[in-house]
This record gives sequence, structure tokens and C-alpha cells, in this order.
Amino acid sequence: MLGCSIGRLFQVTVAGGSYQEGLTTVIQGTPPGILLTEQEIYGDLLLRKPGADELSSPRKEPDLPVIYTGLNAADTIENAGNTNHTNGTPVTILIPNLDRHFIHIKQYQDTNRTPRPGHASYCSFMKYGECDDAIGAGIFSGRYTSTIVAAGAVAKKVLAACGIDVVGYIREAAGVRAGEFSAAEAKKKVAAFKAMRAKYDHIYREIFAPKKITPDMRFLEKAAVLAELEKKIPDLKPPVLDLKAVRKEFGVHPYINCPDVEAAEEMYRKILEIRDAGDSSGGVVEVVATGVPVGVGEPVFRKLDGEVGRMLSVGAVKAVEVGDGTAVKDMTGSQVNDQMRARGGRVIHTSNHAGGMYGGLASGEPIVVRLTVKPTPTIAKPQQTIDKLTRTNKALAAVTRRDPTIVPRIWPVAEGFLAILLLDAYLQHLGYQALRAKIHPK
Repeated sequence: MLGCSIGRLFQVTVAGGSYQEGLTTVIQGTPPGILLTEQEIYGDLLLRKPGADELSSPRKEPDLPVIYTGLNAADTIENAGNTNHTNGTPVTILIPNLDRHFIHIKQYQDTNRTPRPGHASYCSFMKYGECDDAIGAGIFSGRYTSTIVAAGAVAKKVLAACGIDVVGYIREAAGVRAGEFSAAEAKKKVAAFKAMRAKYDHIYREIFAPKKITPDMRFLEKAAVLAELEKKIPDLKPPVLDLKAVRKEFGVHPYINCPDVEAAEEMYRKILEIRDAGDSSGGVVEVVATGVPVGVGEPVFRKLDGEVGRMLSVGAVKAVEVGDGTAVKDMTGSQVNDQMRARGGRVIHTSNHAGGMYGGLASGEPIVVRLTVKPTPTIAKPQQTIDKLTRTNKALAAVTRRDPTIVPRIWPVAEGFLAILLLDAYLQHLGYQALRAKIHPK
């Protein structure tokens, strides 16, 4: 299978499937000296994982990462203080599948001959044949996006050390669109949402709060903890969060990461209404990156906005917009041009319709990207399909575990994916600028 790698200087390769032993992300290009722990990577993964609320599949995967390679197991010199820091070798992160029982596999076996409309299952079968990994849709399942989130957590940490922040949230869901809010307000609300989810996450309380997994443990010791957790999964239940209490303490909605909390409440109500009718819904996710230096990106075939377009690789995403996106077709040049002014020796733009990029290069303004997410293909309504072996017509009624909407689980993926793309572009930019300075010193 090709197509599972991305990047030039910051390279990410993913592997695994929904019902294989687990998933893996291998990262090359992480600079040495970065402290990495499973706990901080899990801080992002818990935002994407299923089974956390009414808006996701009831599958109870804990999505606990295990860092397998790329870190110093001990100080390289006595008292050097670089234990668990990256050492420049590839970083490998394992995400074991712990909630994959035969009863669930049997449900897929019973329906795999009749591919789901709107899903990759038919195309995948035609490409890979009868050995296609069709249990849980394999790597075509949204489960593979956990690998993007894990790699994105590493990328975000490196970017943050360079003054670049990446923040994602829900802009629209189930036909409900958020009102306007500033970038500063969005950043504050998203940070509060992440803190809230970490505080109330039952796996965090089960594993990390009592320090059952720590950075100093060996791989087999961590694996033993996961084996014990697997036995408990059927009985583990996420807490039911009180909307009013969460809003009072954190100022956010407990399940919808939208800076406009009033809109988030309406999104939640509408999603459940559509779910209860046996259907699913889509929406729009927005990601904003600040602190990206002017000039990051390459021209022609490697334009930064072209690279951002790779986010169409995220399952269920059907469109990627930068800045005002398709709305520019109804604007005039005087309306869409971001005019420039000098202020205190620094160039600023009076607007950001371009979304922080011109000619494929960063403008210094916030990079703004929106992803349009389609409704989940698996629904609780009869659908017309075929038997992929006999090529005869069939009816399909969904019996597998499903997400009524994928939007609340896409925004952390989008956040991580943009961080991966930006770090790769930034590393290329740094190399080019360093060479330029050598050749033409000021």
C-alpha cells in the first residue's frame, strides 16, 4: 500500500488498521532535545478518541500511545538531564487497539459483502481484492486519524518552541454556524476546552493520574498496564458531564469545541435530533496558525496553500478553504485585497481575506484554514447497495457502531495535520534562509 507517508524534512509514515493489533506513526525529522511523554501526546488523542460522549461511536478505544523509539532511555552522560528527550532518530508511536472483540468483528463480517454507500469499502475491495482489510474498514476507517493526531502533537511541540501556535475548533455543525469571535478568544476557549476534557477523562484518571504509566517505565512494563486495562474496558464508562457545571467552571460546552458557546449548545441539540432520526450530519472545522514567519513555503508546485490542500486526505473531508475561500468569487478586488501598512518598523495587513498566504508563501498574518466535513456514511436507515462478490442488488441496514457526526472528532485531526504541514515547510524555510545568509551575509 502506497500513500501512507507525507513530508520532506519532517516525514510522517502511518500504518495499521481499525481492527489490527493497533496503529503506528513513525516520524523522521524531529530535532534532538525535545522532551516527549505519552501523557502529553494522550492529551491530544483523548480529544479525538471514540466512546467519550453521545456524539461518537460507542467503541471504547482508550487511544493510549506508547513511545517505542526516538527517545534517550537514560542520560547520555551522567546527570546530563536528557532522559526521555528526542535524540534525532525516528520517533515511533504505537497506539494499540484494545476494544476489538469478536462480537464486533462478527458484525462487520455479516455486513462486509454489502459495502456502505458513501464509504471507501467498495473501492477498497476492488483495489485490494478479497484480502482487503475490511474489518472496521481497516486503514480507511476514521480510526487511522489517531496517527495524525499523535504526529501532530509532536509537531505542535516543536512549532511552539519556535513561537508558532496551531489552534483548531468547530465553526459549523449540523447546519448551525458559530458567530464571530477573535483569534485571541478562540485560542483561550480551545485551551479551556482541552483542560476540561483532560480533567474529566476517565482513562486519564485510570492511567496517568495514579502514574500507572510513566516515562521511565520500559516498553514491556507499559504493555502490561495496557493488558490489564483491556480487561476493564467493557466496564469503563466516561462520566456524563453537566452542561451548566462545565460552562460555569470552564466557560465551554462539554462536547462541542466551539468558541461560541451559545452556538455550541444549538449544534449539540441539532446533532442529537438528526441522530435520533437515524441519520448523520456534517459541518465545518477551522484551524488557525499564528506566528508563521513571512516567506515560509515554496513557489509553483509546493505552494504553502497547495500543501494545506493535502488536508483533503483526512477521511470525511470534502473541501479545504484558505482565508475567504469560495466567497471570493462574489467579491471585488478592492474588497478582497489585504492592504499593507508600516507600523513601528513592521509591515501589517489591514485584513486577512487571503488567509495568511500569497503566491504560496506565508504573509505573516494568521494562516486560516477551513475543512468541510461530510455526514458519517454509516446511518441507521435502510440504504441501497450491492453484494460485492455476486454483483447483485441488496438492501443495507447499519448494525455496526457509528458516529452520528464526525465533526467533533475531526478538529483535533485538522489541528495536528496543519502542524505537520507547517513544520515541514518551516524546516525547509530555515534551511534555505541559513544558506542564503551564508552566501549573501548582511
